Amino acid sequence: MTAKIYIALLHHPMYNKNREVISTCITGFDLHDIARTALTFGIKKYYVVNPLPAQIAFAERIINCWQGEKSFTHNWTRAEAFKHVKLKNTLEEVLKELKNPIVVATSAKKVGAVSYKLLKNKIKKAKRPFLILFGTGWGMTKDVLDKADVILRPICGSKDYNHLSVRAAVAITLDRLVGS
Repeated sequence: MTAKIYIALLHHPMYNKNREVISTCITGFDLHDIARTALTFGIKKYYVVNPLPAQIAFAERIINCWQGEKSFTHNWTRAEAFKHVKLKNTLEEVLKELKNPIVVATSAKKVGAVSYKLLKNKIKKAKRPFLILFGTGWGMTKDVLDKADVILRPICGSKDYNHLSVRAAVAITLDRLVGS
């Protein structure tokens, strides 16, 4: 039996290109594309984490728009995906709600040591839930990475350039971990 898997898209604390700690903006594309990807791969909940009230209000407007009857009739698949999105102000709120998950961090930087194959096997055998963290901006801060039980190897292409959109990284990661 596969463990329950949750994902979180973190917008704070993130680094900018100067390694300053910042909060990044929520995008509509990340909301609906990742929600649809999460539902496709059987993810229990997709958390969007941002401490800024204006950003949470922006996300709520988009989510509420797709939960209305007219939107459901227009595009029921997107409406269904948005049922699995939950907004939180901090990672700590997510961790408290999930009650002792195994925390998995992702990064485009070569900081991770665990292979997708090894983690996929752990997921199949585990009883505890897994929370997979995805970052925005120029990556998660050291404090966030230090909270992880596991850091996955980065997704690497055939060139030195390695700056996938978070939407692409989520899809590739979930396919590797829970895809058939």
